[in-house]
Amino acid sequence: MFYRTAESVSPKHPDKLCDRISDAILDAYLAADPDARVAAETCGGHGVVFVTGEITSKADDIDVPAIVHRIAGDDVEVHTKIVKQSPEIAQGVDTGGAGDQGIMIGYACDETPELLPREVVLARRLNQFIYDKHPYDGKTQVTIAPDGSIDSIVASFQNVPHDELEKLVRDFIAKEKLDGKLELHINPAGDWNQGGFDADTGLTGRKLIVDNYGPRVAIGGGCYSGKDPSKVDRSAAYMARRIAVDYLRKRKAHEVLVRLAYAIGYAEPLEKTVIIDGKPEEIEGYDLTPRGIIKYLDLKRPIYEKSAEYGHYGEGFDWDK
Repeated sequence: MFYRTAESVSPKHPDKLCDRISDAILDAYLAADPDARVAAETCGGHGVVFVTGEITSKADDIDVPAIVHRIAGDDVEVHTKIVKQSPEIAQGVDTGGAGDQGIMIGYACDETPELLPREVVLARRLNQFIYDKHPYDGKTQVTIAPDGSIDSIVASFQNVPHDELEKLVRDFIAKEKLDGKLELHINPAGDWNQGGFDADTGLTGRKLIVDNYGPRVAIGGGCYSGKDPSKVDRSAAYMARRIAVDYLRKRKAHEVLVRLAYAIGYAEPLEKTVIIDGKPEEIEGYDLTPRGIIKYLDLKRPIYEKSAEYGHYGEGFDWDK
């Protein structure tokens, strides 16, 4: 065993604001046109939000600035530069091929009811516990010692004084019945009142480890937010999680890792490996083409903005079940 650490960021963190904007734009297009091709990227900070990307859709009346203002506030200046999807990419996707090459990772373990690493769940639940009472920019972090006890907790939240934040952390510790060294780092750089886009810049896809399974588990590297399900970065990653959950339950395993790999314009995966408690085998019994995945998980729905808040796994999505 070894020390294990994971962090979580609140939905008002500047990177998460960008993820949420990108996925809210995706949802708006899918609500109007389920076949929309969307790749929306957001960069924001210091009073300005810039949205760029490629969108091809029958819907031509989506008010992107209004979506940005709903999430980031009315006082930000919004700039957009959106073009249609490259026809050279579209020709491979139109025939059912993957929208890009890449490696997608799925994971499940029996450490928690969410089937996620315990340090990930604790960091996230602590963040949600604080954010529920103080919906501002904030970060949490939990380190678990080799014996399974809690070694340390970090909590840094905007507009929450040290003593109040420490009480919330201790309330969470009591609620979860945590024990161990429990070294607390509460607003370790001092109390702070400037957060979000006022304090820092954000960018879609810059919190990939938070979005996935924490630093203990490898990731394929592709961002999810702002991408419609023809992009296997997103859809195949969700399918990999679903397969990992299925194998964990069927085999009564402790840990399952799934690897899927694709080539742009090609429908079938180049690799489909499941590793069950350290033993690899080939995945069987699933349609792993982009069209098959989209149909199986019903991914052409406007369901993505919520996934951008606290990670894409363990929050009750269909690919978790």
